[in-house]
Amino acid sequence: MKISILGCGWLGMELGKRLRKENHEVRGSVTRIERMSEIRSAGVVPYSIKLFEKGIQGDIRSFLSGAEVLIVDIPPGLRKNPEVNFVKKIKKLIPYIEKAYVKKVIFTSSTSVYEDTEDFPVYKEDAETNNSDNIAIQLRNAELLFLNNENFNASVLRFGGLIGEKRHPVNHLSGRTGVKNPEAPINLVHQEDCIAAIFKLIDKEKDNSVWNIVYPEHPPKEKYYSNIASERELTKAEFDHTEASKGKKISSEKIQKELGFKFSKSIY
Repeated sequence: MKISILGCGWLGMELGKRLRKENHEVRGSVTRIERMSEIRSAGVVPYSIKLFEKGIQGDIRSFLSGAEVLIVDIPPGLRKNPEVNFVKKIKKLIPYIEKAYVKKVIFTSSTSVYEDTEDFPVYKEDAETNNSDNIAIQLRNAELLFLNNENFNASVLRFGGLIGEKRHPVNHLSGRTGVKNPEAPINLVHQEDCIAAIFKLIDKEKDNSVWNIVYPEHPPKEKYYSNIASERELTKAEFDHTEASKGKKISSEKIQKELGFKFSKSIY
């Protein structure tokens, strides 16, 4: 199968390697030229492509030509730059997908589309998304651009916080003070399970729906990160208990029941 991965970052790069091991023909895009040799060495055909609000830089036509599956795994960049219009960038991409007659699109989104509240609601895929937060609004609108398009089948994967080899939020939290929401439930997922979920959905020809991918255990934030810090001999973070914690629990029941998906990597 010919598969294009738009965005070979931490997750996309490893995904490309796994797809090549399964003998798929893989193209992968990066935004920095210096990473192209790394992509090539993994057996992935490298492309330099950047999405902008006014258009696309790079040979997007060749990147998509003949692709049966497109995996869109590009960070919106809204936390660093709230002024970015991520939806406009995706709108520029859609016509190229249509013209290339791509059959299947998998868009990696985020569980940040759901609102954090003091009662820690449990969210399934059919729950309302947060209409008061810029990141949530833009992500949901980007999702809809794929889901509502009749020219291809689309699957939207809402990942929790990503962890994996050499990547864990505890490293960022270590030694910090005033960390908010100590009682908030954790919503994390291992890179291995993200890749396994993508493989499941590559094989699902007809979909046009959303899938939550979060490990099905949700310990409180302070307890979890304090324990992980102790295990890794890191300085524990100090948490702020002056305000009520806000958070949520994300249910991944749908993918487990409907596709027989099993989480293989613990968050502990």
